[in-house]
Amino acid sequence: MRIARDGTWFYGGTPIGRPALVQLFSTILRKDPERYVLVTPVERVGIVVEDAPFLAVEMRVEGEGAPAHLPAHECGGVGGGRPRTSAALRPHSRRGLKPYVHVRGALEALVKRALVFDLAELAQTRVVDGVETIGVWSGGAFFAIGSAAA
Repeated sequence: MRIARDGTWFYGGTPIGRPALVQLFSTILRKDPERYVLVTPVERVGIVVEDAPFLAVEMRVEGEGAPAHLPAHECGGVGGGRPRTSAALRPHSRRGLKPYVHVRGALEALVKRALVFDLAELAQTRVVDGVETIGVWSGGAFFAIGSAAA
């Protein structure tokens, strides 16, 4: 099995055309230290992920400023329980920086372009550990996206 860069799931080289089946597979997807796997009660099946296993395509915002909350939904959310690193900008060879958000466990979602613009409107600057950092507030916690200098 394989998840393409555009989020399409493949089995045997053919796209999986049933959204309900893809949704089911997504719930048993995990990331081991060395690979992605689908975990069932009887086996762990390796799966190839070309970039990130999920795509972040929309968000909902409740409140403004520090009390703002980006609520969790079926894919995941920023905030929720305990503060954690939930967003990251990573260098990409041809496209500059690519944004990712934490979904669950060690799984991330690539943030699609339209959502990047929405997040950019919410971004604020704050000094974290002596470094000017850009991030968003959610659930009363500041989630760093990256260095303001970068």
